Amino acid sequence: MRITQANLATFLATQAANLSSIAKIWRVALPPLEKIAYKLMVDRGDPVMWGPRHEREDKFHIASNLVRAVLKAYDRGSPAVRERLLNLFLRQFLTIDVNESAKAFETEHGLGPPGFFTISPGGECNLRCRDCYAASVPKGLPSLSAELVERVLREKYEKWGSWFTVISGGEPFVWRDGSVDIVEIAKRHPQQYFLVYTNGTLIDKGTAQRLAEVGNMTMAISVEGFEEQTDARRGKGTYRRILAAFEHLRDAGVPFGISVTATPENAELLISKQMIDFYFDQQGALYQWLFQYMPIGRGVDVARQVPPDMRRRMWFREQEIVRKERRFFADFWNSGTFSSGCIAGGRTGGYLYIDWNGNIYPCVFVPFWKDNIHDLFAQGKSLTDALFSDLFAGVRQWQRSYNYLCAPHCRGNEIRPCIIRDHHRTAHDLFVKTRAKPGYPSAALCLRDPEYRQAMIRYDDELARLLDPIWEKHYGEPLAQA
Repeated sequence: MRITQANLATFLATQAANLSSIAKIWRVALPPLEKIAYKLMVDRGDPVMWGPRHEREDKFHIASNLVRAVLKAYDRGSPAVRERLLNLFLRQFLTIDVNESAKAFETEHGLGPPGFFTISPGGECNLRCRDCYAASVPKGLPSLSAELVERVLREKYEKWGSWFTVISGGEPFVWRDGSVDIVEIAKRHPQQYFLVYTNGTLIDKGTAQRLAEVGNMTMAISVEGFEEQTDARRGKGTYRRILAAFEHLRDAGVPFGISVTATPENAELLISKQMIDFYFDQQGALYQWLFQYMPIGRGVDVARQVPPDMRRRMWFREQEIVRKERRFFADFWNSGTFSSGCIAGGRTGGYLYIDWNGNIYPCVFVPFWKDNIHDLFAQGKSLTDALFSDLFAGVRQWQRSYNYLCAPHCRGNEIRPCIIRDHHRTAHDLFVKTRAKPGYPSAALCLRDPEYRQAMIRYDDELARLLDPIWEKHYGEPLAQA
């Protein structure tokens, strides 16, 4: 059979639907399917659309590792989890054809829709962690109504063809509107899949059982390393409560992973074999999201960023985790090749962020906004209108000039992909030019503080000095200037 994207998608969907057990998928289908996918993505992949060969290999490995993680989740999952993973997540992920809603969106607007959004329905949290961006704002925060949350979920599904949603906070399990909480929201939207960033301390046996019955949610539980590191940031006793949450989720058959924040103190630990093996093999985590500390929240301190030389060492180790150890692991800065660079600003296939006030941001880590969802709805507009503010358009313009869907001759270094972190000159100028509104007081102070700006630029310059040679050696493309 001639290998094409279309018949690969059909074959994958058919096999996933017909095989009766996860053991058969692992034993029979996965190895040949990975070989087919490798030929399509790496050997025959379009270098303009998919990047140079090493980048195509990165994309293949992370996609393959995701499928492996989902198959493990299926094998361990409750009946509802299995049904949702098979008929929603795997089918959607393995289908290459663009859906009709996305096609209609592109025809109307001239660009493809975002792939998902992150939403924080409430900012309240039962913990008070050092450096947390959500802890930058005062207590007694407003929250989004269940009606509004459901409205934006329906809109992105119907208008964008988006079936994936990330829920953040605050602590998502604190949020409630009357009798409606986040589990009830997921239950009401079975055609969508939800990733929830949570501290895990409120996940008891009863909550785990509810999650198992809903089936379309996975928990990304925050740790900072082991007990010493986690309790130092999140409070004494937090780690033991997290281990209990892991146990409840395992027993109920609910898929989960971990989310970590890298600082100079714990960066090496977070990528160590000891850490990876403990959480993946002993605790049953299916994935690890790594966020490098961003100096935008409470107690802003540029020096708490992972130093450029450490970030360079992290890149080499993270390549081993993904390529050799076959873990589903993503560092949202060093792993820019997985997504063809920055995904902010509502780019095609990318995302945006809505906070508990209804403010709409290009990214969770870009604390500046132009539109508010309450105001847009009051004016008879939609969430889509926020995509065309000068702030969002400016982010996408930079992406196009630097790396995203860009001809090889202007492809920038995708292992320093972040507009606000790795290209702060560009971000600062864009915020000033568009008169973007700061989301909280510390963001406003950072925008006006020349010392902060110069410290960020010095960081970027040193980062370019260390990471650009890696890009040139391993990815072999001329570098864009930004």
